[in-house]
Amino acid sequence: MRFDRRGVALLTALVSVLACSPADAPPPVGGSMLADHNAGAPGIGDPDFPRDGNGGYDVSHYDLAVDYTPSSRRLDGVATIRAAATQELSSFNLDLSGLDVREVTVDDSPARFARQGDELTVRPARTIGDDTSFTVKVTYSGLPQPAKHNANLGTYGFIPTSDGAFVASEPNGSKTWFPSNDHPADKATFDFTITVPAGVTVLANGEQAGQPATAEGKTTYRWRERHPMATYLATVTLGAFQLRQGSTAAGIPNLAATDPKFKDSLDALYTSSGEITDYWSTVFGPYPFSSTGGVIDDYPAGYALENQTKPLYGGFNPDESIIAHELAHQWFGNSLTIKRWKDLWLNEGFATYAEWLWAEHKGGKSADAMFNDLLKRPETDPIWQYPPGRAKPDDLFNQSVYTRGGMTLHALRKAVGDATFFDLLKTWTAEHRYGYVTTEQFVDLAERMSGKDLNALFDAWLFQPKRPA
Repeated sequence: MRFDRRGVALLTALVSVLACSPADAPPPVGGSMLADHNAGAPGIGDPDFPRDGNGGYDVSHYDLAVDYTPSSRRLDGVATIRAAATQELSSFNLDLSGLDVREVTVDDSPARFARQGDELTVRPARTIGDDTSFTVKVTYSGLPQPAKHNANLGTYGFIPTSDGAFVASEPNGSKTWFPSNDHPADKATFDFTITVPAGVTVLANGEQAGQPATAEGKTTYRWRERHPMATYLATVTLGAFQLRQGSTAAGIPNLAATDPKFKDSLDALYTSSGEITDYWSTVFGPYPFSSTGGVIDDYPAGYALENQTKPLYGGFNPDESIIAHELAHQWFGNSLTIKRWKDLWLNEGFATYAEWLWAEHKGGKSADAMFNDLLKRPETDPIWQYPPGRAKPDDLFNQSVYTRGGMTLHALRKAVGDATFFDLLKTWTAEHRYGYVTTEQFVDLAERMSGKDLNALFDAWLFQPKRPA
């Protein structure tokens, strides 16, 4: 999620950055490389974000080898992507913004390629058969340009900093630093091999694979995330960091990292991340990943992002409420991933409600009191005009998706009772662990487990542009 610590609703839109082609001239839309009926679609099928992701294949693994120099801001990368065709493929697309592509191979054979906007179109030497596994390798380089929009959303993607990079890619910023199927509907496992000047620390998803190796003034770090992950959650945040490593009380490996400017927050971040991870495991079901923790960088983003296993806090000390929110996303958004951005309330509404549950657990204001306070907002309040069950592509991170989404869950809790509600949360995370979810699936499960017709409740809270009665 994008969590603005100042409480300002954040907006998003599609990113379109003009890309350069070092080889074939970009073909016109409908041209020979795109008109072939065996070509993979240039979008994954999300009507709100028609150019995000790609059709015709499913990625299983990304192996990213990146050499980055903060002083020059130059990135040299090799992305090796394992995938399986879901149709016969004479060509297919990858998402890549800017950056110069030098070479592309498919199954070790040279492939033709062309650029058009954020689309890298690849034509292999031979047509790939339906349900056939293949490996595409892209060699690329350049100066990463982060995605930028209006002041409410700010800057995201691969963001160069004075000592490294702040990497937070929601919703579609991964293409600013590696070629990918950049949409949450195609998750994959990841290996990261990141080389930086000696003295720079690399923090990526998952766990370190071996010790860093230093030679000729450069250090190479290897990280591995063996659980499926949406591309927007991938990070290789770089810089000067102080680390604290250990395990939570329940035995989950825990890594906290802070820029030296925030060194006084290191112990609090470590302790809170461990305590909250363990508590959520009792509320939402077993923790879905192999490690937890968090990173505070000295980049004034003003928001946090739930990068898988390593939530990232941009330029501020997060309080427990924000940490609770980002760690709840490890279940809601990371393990259980939306197929289409319109269902974003399944991420943000759940994580917002987790904040209320954490306050309740710690002896603060109850979730019911928070719900009742919010329900007093006048009918003219903007959250009542924005139905959160249908997140709008030009206003994706609207406050309603968070707040009214959370209120939906409390209304459900009141309707079905605590025992059914909390059993529902655990069943939801268990049945869809590492998979994909939709609003319809959640409604169906709630009705099945409660034995009640809940259509009116969900319609009023998620889909009507007015305050529920």
